[in-house]
Amino acid sequence: MTGRVLLTGPDSRALAALLAARGWEVRAVPTVAVRPARPDRLDAALREAERYDWIVVTSAYGARTVADRLRALGGPRPRRPRWAAVGPATGRALVEAELGPVTIPPRYLTEAIADVLGEVAGRRILLARSDLATPRLAELLRARGAQVDEVVAYHTVEGPENSRLPLRRVLEEGVDVVVFTSGSTVRGFARLVEDAAAVLAGVRVACIGPMTAQVARALGISPAVVAAEHTAAGLAAALIPDAFQRREEGRGKRDKTSPFFPLLGGRPCDRSPDLPTSGSAPGACGGPPPCATWWRRPPSARAV
Repeated sequence: MTGRVLLTGPDSRALAALLAARGWEVRAVPTVAVRPARPDRLDAALREAERYDWIVVTSAYGARTVADRLRALGGPRPRRPRWAAVGPATGRALVEAELGPVTIPPRYLTEAIADVLGEVAGRRILLARSDLATPRLAELLRARGAQVDEVVAYHTVEGPENSRLPLRRVLEEGVDVVVFTSGSTVRGFARLVEDAAAVLAGVRVACIGPMTAQVARALGISPAVVAAEHTAAGLAAALIPDAFQRREEGRGKRDKTSPFFPLLGGRPCDRSPDLPTSGSAPGACGGPPPCATWWRRPPSARAV
């Protein structure tokens, strides 16, 4: 095995397949969830799609949502607007829905879309995106004279509660690499653990691009890898096994020097020092369960 890698995206199947083919042991726990938005505003915009010069989507989920709503509304495929997507996965989702051809910027960054739309002064542009999307793209386009309509196509939930326990269990097992594919996945991770920087202090962090890395650094997390190509394939290629130092103690082993020790299992088990006692399963080794209360304390109050 190359190592154990944790994926945090809401749909990591493509990346998981690429990494598994390269020998990685893959774990996936989404630190964000995607929820449908009320379709009213999107439907209203799509009914008038012929008024737009460009329709821009910035995720594959957004592309599929737009395609689904167009089918639900019926009628012919819009002919006037041109389509733009942030990257190949999003573009592929539009093409599969027969909404091409699609313009994709050479740098797979949301803000880079503004540079490939050409002269936009006086043009009408529809942005169908997440409720948490950065406002930067709309600001850039308006600064260049475009008339921009922003519509929420779906909601992004950072740190969904149903991921808290699965995430904790995977981290207790031990991971060599944690992969973040958006700023939202980083913020979601930070909401699901007590101290993200401490939890990841001894783990290699890989980010899909510079904006994701920027969010990570703002939270005190230091990325070891930032993919040059901001795609699943680019991330997989960036995770070269020799770039990662394996923990000397081995995955899942805990002691007082482990970066996971303060947050992911309480103090070492009295009966077997190599095993952590666990707040979710106190006394798993057969010993007493002192960790249940200890684990809930803030790090500053945890005596070791």
